[in-house]
Amino acid sequence: MSKILACTDGSLYAPSIYKHAAWASKRIDSPVQVLHMLNPHHETPLNSDYSGSIGFGAKSALLDELVELEAANARIAQKRGQAILEDAEMVLKAEGLENVSTMQKHGKLSDEIVAYEDGADLIVLGKRGNNANFEKGHLGTNLERVIRSCHHPVLVTSREFDEPKNFLLAYDGGSSAEKAIEYAVKNTLLKGMFCHLITLSHDSAIIEKHKAAVKKLETAGYEVESYLFDGSVEEAITDTVIKKSIDLVVMGAFGHSKIRQLFVGSTTSSIIRAIHKPVLLFR
Repeated sequence: MSKILACTDGSLYAPSIYKHAAWASKRIDSPVQVLHMLNPHHETPLNSDYSGSIGFGAKSALLDELVELEAANARIAQKRGQAILEDAEMVLKAEGLENVSTMQKHGKLSDEIVAYEDGADLIVLGKRGNNANFEKGHLGTNLERVIRSCHHPVLVTSREFDEPKNFLLAYDGGSSAEKAIEYAVKNTLLKGMFCHLITLSHDSAIIEKHKAAVKKLETAGYEVESYLFDGSVEEAITDTVIKKSIDLVVMGAFGHSKIRQLFVGSTTSSIIRAIHKPVLLFR
């Protein structure tokens, strides 16, 4: 059975993750499964060298105490995770969802996401997690790794939830962008929303693809306003988001030409951070 997989670590983005997941669930009629990973970062390595000035008896006692401390930390992390999942279920049901399930697993989300995304229509996660530096505006350290690992669409949520009424689709003619177009045409998530289609190219072949994409969207019932730009990808998209009061940005996670710059190195982080809006990504 298809589902929406909402990934949470209980960070400040958690309420937004749940509300975005609830919004998506209602639009595509899929249940929500909430995933919390017990990240092993709390574990204390026990293979350190405690020799030197520490005697054998004191060393043995210290190791025993470290083992007990590690076990206590693991229990605390598990209980915290259970509380996070209980809170997620409560919020989702308060949003009117009935079909909600939760699961807690061990490992890092960026390493394990492939094992749990099977059967998912959509992956939902926050721009930042508990380990992100909020003062410097850093994104979650594993965000790009998760995006690159997922085979399904990924909705990266903003800090606050506002129900989207329109979306900007960044199109470059690549396979990922084509997946975004097909998703908009066939899936109900974006239906009924106003579409702003933006392409950053003066290449005649890509412009023709852009026109074909407009036609596909209009045939599917979308009202579309299209734009052709050249220059800075980040500036063009962020300016359009502001000027047109865009609620949601949709784009391929991989592509060619200038849109590809969004998903290589620091530009990925800067564009997602700069727009303060949710971003729907496609591989």
